[in-house]
Amino acid sequence: MSAIAEVTALQERVRGRLAERHPHERCGDLRTLPGGHSGLTYSITAGPVPYVVKAVPPGRRPVGRNDVLRQARILAALAGSPVPVPRVVAVDEHEPAWFAMEFVGGEAIEPVLDEHRLDPALCRRRMLALPDVLRALHATTTGAEAARPLDPAAELDRWSRTMRAVPPELRPGAEDLLTSLAARVPDGIPPVLTHGDFRLGNVLCQGERPAAVVDWEIWSYGDLRIDLAWFLLFCDHHNFPELGRPVPGLPTEEELLTAYLDGRPAPPALDWFRALARTKMAAIMGHNLRRHREGTHHDPDQERLPPTVAAMIRTARDLLTRRP
Repeated sequence: MSAIAEVTALQERVRGRLAERHPHERCGDLRTLPGGHSGLTYSITAGPVPYVVKAVPPGRRPVGRNDVLRQARILAALAGSPVPVPRVVAVDEHEPAWFAMEFVGGEAIEPVLDEHRLDPALCRRRMLALPDVLRALHATTTGAEAARPLDPAAELDRWSRTMRAVPPELRPGAEDLLTSLAARVPDGIPPVLTHGDFRLGNVLCQGERPAAVVDWEIWSYGDLRIDLAWFLLFCDHHNFPELGRPVPGLPTEEELLTAYLDGRPAPPALDWFRALARTKMAAIMGHNLRRHREGTHHDPDQERLPPTVAAMIRTARDLLTRRP
């Protein structure tokens, strides 16, 4: 089946389900939404009502980032919770699987990495609104508790494998870093629901209000410090040499951490998780750069990544050796 025929077949399946919700309205065409990095993401309308559809790419297995049904399950589990998420309106498990959710308007902009013209004061208010959302996520009880939790050692193993798939010349100092991380794995704490990529770039904001947390491809049941350390990484453009852009007045890591803790003591061994977050970022960027240089995914912009990869590895090692 051609790519056009596959999209047409998916479109008819989606239209059929949406027609049940809008029996007297015309459904539009599936239109590819830009910016998605997992599965296939489309927009579609049923009368005046817009929806977003995520589907497994034809011929691909519904695993990892392509497991859209797993994403649909966590979104459905979070419906009505203090964590704002789009509402799932239809799920189809037949291959290729897909689900439809309400369209939430808003901006998902990472202030220090994305091109934008937002008022720096608005960026600050948006970022300071997120610790409450993250704390609510970590306090939410859902059916995810049945999932096998990821402890710090498992999370390190996950990103060590990603890092080691990157050619050594693209990750200077990474082996020493991975050895240091493995020698200092902290004890786990009671697991919670984690997003895995929690940051402003994955939160649709309406004004300064977080309207919906999106991109749940790597959610898990694990250590809250994983989410927290990753979130803190994005408040300082100096963490991203040649990529980051200064945004005056953004909150510091300390301000965000204080807001998240809300009077509670800081979790132990947070520097280890800050180092792990940098390792994760270096591994992801190294993987993207390797794909570009091998011709798997041509994107000359990836050539800007080496200074940030090196800085992530270097500062991660610094965090592991500094005194508490």
